[in-house]
Amino acid sequence: MEYSKIRGADIVIKSLIAENAKYIFGYPGGAIMPVYDALYDYVDQIKHILTRHEQGAIHAAQGYARVSGKVGVCIATSGPGATNLITGLADAMIDSTPLVCITGQVPSHLLGTDAFQETDVVGISMPATKWNIQVQKVEDIAPAIARGFQIARSGRPGPVLIDITKNAQVSEGEFNYVPCLNIRSYKPYPKLDDKAIQAAAAIINKAERPYVLYGQGVVLGKAEKELNAFLEKSGIPAACTLLGTGAISESHPNYVGKLGMHGNYAPNMLTNKCDVLIAIGMRFDDRVTGDLSRYAKQAKVVHLELDPAEIDKNVKCDVPILGDCKESLEKLTKAVDKKTYTSWLEKFRELEAEEKRVVVGNDLLPTKEGLTMGEVIRHINEFKAEDAILVTDVGQHQMVAWRYFQYNQSRTQVTSGGLGTMGFALPAALGAQLHDFNRQVICVVGDGGIQMTIQELGTIMQTKAPVKVVLLNNNFLGMVRQWQQLFFDKRYSFTELENPDFLKIAEAYRIKAQKVEKRDGLREAVAEMFIHDGPYFLEVAVEKEDNVFPMIASGTSVEDIRLS
Repeated sequence: MEYSKIRGADIVIKSLIAENAKYIFGYPGGAIMPVYDALYDYVDQIKHILTRHEQGAIHAAQGYARVSGKVGVCIATSGPGATNLITGLADAMIDSTPLVCITGQVPSHLLGTDAFQETDVVGISMPATKWNIQVQKVEDIAPAIARGFQIARSGRPGPVLIDITKNAQVSEGEFNYVPCLNIRSYKPYPKLDDKAIQAAAAIINKAERPYVLYGQGVVLGKAEKELNAFLEKSGIPAACTLLGTGAISESHPNYVGKLGMHGNYAPNMLTNKCDVLIAIGMRFDDRVTGDLSRYAKQAKVVHLELDPAEIDKNVKCDVPILGDCKESLEKLTKAVDKKTYTSWLEKFRELEAEEKRVVVGNDLLPTKEGLTMGEVIRHINEFKAEDAILVTDVGQHQMVAWRYFQYNQSRTQVTSGGLGTMGFALPAALGAQLHDFNRQVICVVGDGGIQMTIQELGTIMQTKAPVKVVLLNNNFLGMVRQWQQLFFDKRYSFTELENPDFLKIAEAYRIKAQKVEKRDGLREAVAEMFIHDGPYFLEVAVEKEDNVFPMIASGTSVEDIRLS
């Protein structure tokens, strides 16, 4: 069969359409201009979202991918346009977010000449991508995009970067898109070992104090139902990581809370009291383990994991179960005995009650005059929809919102986990909202992080995405200030912020805005925000020197968790 020849730029767009990409987040420039010219003819088949910065584009693609479960797509020009994607690539890499990022590049004959806006983006992005490639010939464009999508979404997902020279974009070639289904030597799904399942079941069935820690791997593997079935049969208490939040409902009888530096008291304290630790789709991040030399040394460890690189990387395990956790959980559930652990679960509830007495009550129902971040989240819970999506930035507000927001469904938690990228939330919330205009998307930010990508209010304005932005303003870089208070003798070195009038900024972007400084008007303001049809900006002035507890100081044991 003969195919008519089209420009490489058209091949780029038609390839994305063939992969059922719904949105492209991007920013034009010289080296990617042929692709933008081609895009002009396909606006009825694929939507382009013009962000105000390339970092905004990639974070928006991340937000879209995290909520939809699909591959996020962004495009940028060469040089600074491409380098502005690097933070988002690193963020997506460590948080296993599937992305295909396409960058323009100078023509092939200018490579290596320090031409205008030439940067070796393939070299720069190599450590921050699951796979990257530079395409210099038109006939290689479609195969590269097909392979990129397959790599991005298969196995442990991750970001891909495809750098396309300008001559490849303007040259003509035949278009015959063939989806990539297999790559030689790339085996994204290890074969499940039934002997490992039986060995793990034998350990679990003998346990007196077993404990499940589950992470984002459950969500990425679409194994939420299988996790629920495993917990219901085994009766084992279960705690989540930051990115695993929502995989099971927080009302589940086996759910005992959140792990990590600012997680719940019981799940952290009792890590060192269990006799079998069952890790499912989590990587034993340092924010979860604390001092590894004092982490769960008394327990036998069973690790269900898709990525072989994570086995024994941080915590040595007794039984590794390599494979897709959807399959491995189903088999493990059949192999374990049906049990209950009433007295073991009661230990979690006792410590949970202590945390409520010392910490939670003061956060959610404070008696002091100043507003707390926790009471803002309490009112959000009062008015939010059951399937509302929470997108947070990085800092104190992130940890408070994570602690107190009521998660009942999977893929309702979107935040920057492993990289901790300030500025993530506002564009990520836009991407999450574009996936479904009818869902509530609540963007909780701090006054530090929002100013890193505040220009994306312009993208929200242009798209009319009804994102509800809640700014918890304490005029500090709050998390750094907390550390300075606790560990640096209150030497607040360059953490106090003199902020602009955020309401005027929001109103300049034609977004309805309100500021609350007193408790009397808080509940009504939150209610009004949710009633409003369209984007909304709610600024809440909160206590300047409130701290987030519980807290495990860096480098200490999980048993050293502090309630105050």
